[in-house]
Amino acid sequence: MLKRRTLIATAAATPILNGIAMSDANAATPDTLLMELKYGTVTIKLRPDLAPLAAARMVALTQQGFYDGCQFFRVIPGFVAQTGDRSNTGTQGSSLPDLPAEFTNNASFLTGAVGMARTSDPNSANSQFYICLAPATFLDGQYTLCGEVTSGMDAVQKIKPGVGQSGAVTDPDSIIKMTVAS
Repeated sequence: MLKRRTLIATAAATPILNGIAMSDANAATPDTLLMELKYGTVTIKLRPDLAPLAAARMVALTQQGFYDGCQFFRVIPGFVAQTGDRSNTGTQGSSLPDLPAEFTNNASFLTGAVGMARTSDPNSANSQFYICLAPATFLDGQYTLCGEVTSGMDAVQKIKPGVGQSGAVTDPDSIIKMTVAS
């Protein structure tokens, strides 16, 4: 039988996000998203084992339809395709609070890795994410790696590229619809 002190200590050590104990959120977080592009469907397997808060955020925003219609406003060939800003400018996020950094050295940003975009503040990830178009291991331990493309990378590679160092895209491709796989 658990003692009262043990229960209180366990409850105090369990992080809370938006009123949900993260141990509960981790167990309930679906782990696969489907992103429909004009080039085909992309399957993203989330990595709550590496980034439980970011994975839960992507699921929540997907369920709200937040990502539907978001443009790939920044696409740097051989590096990343970035989306997840409803203003399609790369300057905004969702109305939810920013997430703390969930950096890891237990996985690498390889082709198909999904990471959370942020400002220079490590704790500023919100809704924007990017998909690596090629290995970018220099991001390891500095950005939150929250998933990986498990199928449809050929569709991601067809996303209209941007120009210049910023990767700004004229008339960018968009996410048609993003759903949580059942």
